[in-house]
Amino acid sequence: MKRVFLSFSLCALVALTLSAQDVDKATVTGNAEAAQAAGEELQQVKKESPWKFDGTVGLNAAATGLINWAAGGKNNVNGIIYAKLHLLYKKDAIAWETNFDTDYGMTWIDQDEDAFQKSSDNIKLATKFGWEFKETLYLTALASFQSQYAIGRNYVTGYNPAISKWLAPSYTDISLGLDWKKSYNGADFSIYLSPVAGRISTAYIGDAWNTKYSAEYDAAMGTTGYNLREELQKSYGTYGYDENTGEKIYRNYRAELGLSFKGAIAYTYKDFKLGTTLALFTPYQGKGFNAKEIYEAANGVGSYTDYFEYSNKNRYFGHFDVDWDVNLSYQFLKCLQVTLQTSMKYYNGTLIADKNGVEAERVQFKGVIGLGVGYSF
Repeated sequence: MKRVFLSFSLCALVALTLSAQDVDKATVTGNAEAAQAAGEELQQVKKESPWKFDGTVGLNAAATGLINWAAGGKNNVNGIIYAKLHLLYKKDAIAWETNFDTDYGMTWIDQDEDAFQKSSDNIKLATKFGWEFKETLYLTALASFQSQYAIGRNYVTGYNPAISKWLAPSYTDISLGLDWKKSYNGADFSIYLSPVAGRISTAYIGDAWNTKYSAEYDAAMGTTGYNLREELQKSYGTYGYDENTGEKIYRNYRAELGLSFKGAIAYTYKDFKLGTTLALFTPYQGKGFNAKEIYEAANGVGSYTDYFEYSNKNRYFGHFDVDWDVNLSYQFLKCLQVTLQTSMKYYNGTLIADKNGVEAERVQFKGVIGLGVGYSF
């Protein structure tokens, strides 16, 4: 009897165990299926989100230490902090895209004079809103702004005069045109053309700022009557001429209507990123009047010595302002980045002095190679 009871008990225990296992399996299977469904639903929500935000932020730094170095040089430390952010909203026929690029860098040099010097300073903000009226073609409104954060100086032996500041210069573009967008093999292409483009260039110098730094210049150079506002407005081409006397008219801004072209490529492959943009602008205007002839008629032949013979020399249709930027980055070990950034500019009417002090319109170029801490998202 005991054997029968034990046998029955053992069978009952096995049956209960198997039943429990079946219940557990069903529960686990059901939970897994539910989790998978939830994950798929979440993924679907993510796919359907019209917003996309990505970018790169980082800090590049380098240091040089020298002891009894026969070839010469000085101890120095360089640092640049930067951010490149991109926000995109795309739903149905609407696309709204915003880019913010900025960097600021300082250099410390082991010397008594001007030990700290600014090495990089840049603000670029651009946004465009488009309506896709045909596949890959958008009717687009675009606005952009460029300037810098802090005072820029010409670092030379002795006094270093201020040569730039916030809003001196700055460039604001507002335009309406057609934007062609295409994605292919991991690369995003964009070509924008606007026949209705406005550009406002500023060299804004407030009274207090002008008084302070003009007096600083006079004290350091032993001069009197220096006017920094006039010098910067001449450098950045915001002034004009009186059509009756040929005399300069200094002003804080120059507004123009013209033709604009912008091209961009953004390519990503695993941890490698490439971005390049090219922007061109040319104003709808002629050469203007001959200020030299008017001035010399009033003041005598040979009295006119200014670089500009016209109200806006070279600022007429067919002569383009150029901005070309290239950014390369490679991320490894999760947080380390190698970056290469180049920027080339050429602005008609912007004067740059060479080592002999001769002012003329010149190509501007900046290149930065960095290794530092960065994060892409």
